[in-house]
Amino acid sequence: MDPNSNASALQELHSDLAWKYKAHASKIEDIWRSFSKDQRAECLKAGAANGEVLAHSSDASLGNVCKIVPELNLQDITTEPEFLLAHLKHRATTSLFQQYCDGALGKPGDRNFILEMMLKKNLRHVNPFKDSYTFFMDDRYGSSLRIVSRRDETLAAFAPAIKAGLCLPQSTGELILERQLVIFQTLNILIEDILDLGSHTRSKNERSKKSEQAASAALSKLTIQERPKKLSLPDLISSAQDQRDNLEEFLSLLSAEPVVLAHAVNIRFFSRPELVIDDKGRHLPVFSDKHISSAFFEAVHSAIKSATVWNYICRLLGLLKDATTDKVYRPIILQEISNICHLEYSRAQAQFTRHVQTGIGAKHFKRIANSYDNAGNAKVNMKIQPEELTRADPGLHYVLRLCQFQTNASKAVDWIKKLSDLYESHPIDRETLQEREIDALGDLIVITAFIQDVSPVISMPALSRKKGQMFVSRSQELDIELNKLRGEIDLREFAVPIDNLLEPGMTNGALIKLDQFVVSKTGSKMGFLYQDLMEDCLADLEDQYRATKAKLEKKEDIPLPIAAPQSIEDRVEQRKVKQKTRPYQSTMFEIVQIPEVPKEEPVEPTQVFKVSQPVSQVFSTLFNKSEARGSISWGAFESAMAELGFSVMPKYGSVYTFSPPDGMNVKKSITVHRPHKSRIEGYLIPIFARRLKRTYGWSEGRKDLAGHYKSVVPIVSEASM
Repeated sequence: MDPNSNASALQELHSDLAWKYKAHASKIEDIWRSFSKDQRAECLKAGAANGEVLAHSSDASLGNVCKIVPELNLQDITTEPEFLLAHLKHRATTSLFQQYCDGALGKPGDRNFILEMMLKKNLRHVNPFKDSYTFFMDDRYGSSLRIVSRRDETLAAFAPAIKAGLCLPQSTGELILERQLVIFQTLNILIEDILDLGSHTRSKNERSKKSEQAASAALSKLTIQERPKKLSLPDLISSAQDQRDNLEEFLSLLSAEPVVLAHAVNIRFFSRPELVIDDKGRHLPVFSDKHISSAFFEAVHSAIKSATVWNYICRLLGLLKDATTDKVYRPIILQEISNICHLEYSRAQAQFTRHVQTGIGAKHFKRIANSYDNAGNAKVNMKIQPEELTRADPGLHYVLRLCQFQTNASKAVDWIKKLSDLYESHPIDRETLQEREIDALGDLIVITAFIQDVSPVISMPALSRKKGQMFVSRSQELDIELNKLRGEIDLREFAVPIDNLLEPGMTNGALIKLDQFVVSKTGSKMGFLYQDLMEDCLADLEDQYRATKAKLEKKEDIPLPIAAPQSIEDRVEQRKVKQKTRPYQSTMFEIVQIPEVPKEEPVEPTQVFKVSQPVSQVFSTLFNKSEARGSISWGAFESAMAELGFSVMPKYGSVYTFSPPDGMNVKKSITVHRPHKSRIEGYLIPIFARRLKRTYGWSEGRKDLAGHYKSVVPIVSEASM
């Protein structure tokens, strides 16, 4: 018996629709009835490929669509609200078998409908499926079997099911499954669009659509530039701190700004390795909600892990600065720095590959069916040697080179430069990468450039698989432990559909439940798991240093403590005990917002800068807390900062450093990524605003009595002076 892939997808989509309808039925009905005809049409077209739908039930402009799902047409769905609501209720509240037998509004079930189309309109499947039969019973719904021997005997055994109409030739069965599949895909998407268009409470600070000229400006910056001078250790520490601050800020925004979290979950959901086609041409249904909860888990886990890595790098560089002349401690720290940097490179490379294999390079990757790595990720292999594309598609050739495991950080520098040069000479090629691929490429460039900077300054040793594995080995163990949990959590009440996170309370509710789930399974919050990992590794470095120093001084040999192997159960209990003894405080990697207790601080005199009205408008847009915050071009942001006296320096890739003028009270620079669309908008607005507020204390603007914009940034427009 072959478990038909369409049948498997159908079961998931049916379950998704039933859950969504149960959770949102009354809201959907109220919104749909309140919609105008044009609004209903907008919803139906929004989820269709290229916005193309049937004009009426007999519309043949889309080929056989009118023979398979004629009810999905503009005329019937938009004229009276009850037509769609009746079909939606029928599909969401009855079993697939019931729908096989009976239709909505007294119409024939899916079986008789398809048989009628075959009889009256000559509907046929392109594949005859000779000697193959499909069963439509509850326990075998959609399963097919091909007769290879004893045909008469087998058909005799099938006779009762055939007579009852529960076993059909597969060529007919596939048409029935296709009808149900299309209907469920459409209704699942339609529900999401109804809730989105009809919501009056959802955060409207949505991400804008991709700008066509966008990738050009940003991708032209995706390069590793030659350094004008040799950097110093303080320069490296500052660089690492900038990246750490960026990642900590992003982690904070996941809980503070629903639009940022929803975007991160979308990115994880639509880049799942399971969406890569396997050797039999199969992949999981794109629109199934089954993996939304795990995508949410992954989005938060990835943010915490990244912030931890760069925190650890900063701590190590600080230790190195303090151990400048210590010939015992310095080599230990250097090896740990080397290994953690290469771990971060491997992580960034894996994330870039994840997006490429479901994006620009999709047809050149193959998922290995039923095969997973230690962390529970589906295994995917590249089907092609990148050099085969040297002439046909040089840009993709360079991209695939960066995805290869054997491309280490030093080799990546050359491929990144070639990719940048190509985009400079052939701008049209820049538009082939999706936004998520560009963002992931930017992260890969950051760590590649950092390794390139670090190596000559501190004489960083090569990667070692034996020495300095404290953080690497432990983080991999924790990664495996947490990845095993991601499929167990159920956040559908908050995150299905994903944009439901934009509704008031949904983001915080989902994060609280995630925290509670991780504590119940591991004994501690996810943030504490990584904070403890970092602190334990630093303590072990100190232990290794003391033991090595004692041995070199020919004192009594102090062996390094060897931890006894622990079962998962013992480890969880140990964490629970530790959790109870912690002082009441949040982890540095907190994912649930904790209300801050107001503190009385001395009021500092506000600096006021005279600026032009356009610059005033830039900051008004950034710090405006209304739902629709608007959009700022990168050029306008650069000009605004320059008018305040900031110097703007390209750092590497799409990364820029803004350094304050001498007259500023705060002397610290900030480092930000230039958006790939050359516009600061959507989820990026709160990210930029938070960086400026955290560094310089700037916050929401206000207007004076004359209506001129004044900001707590200490900015006043010329018109108001």
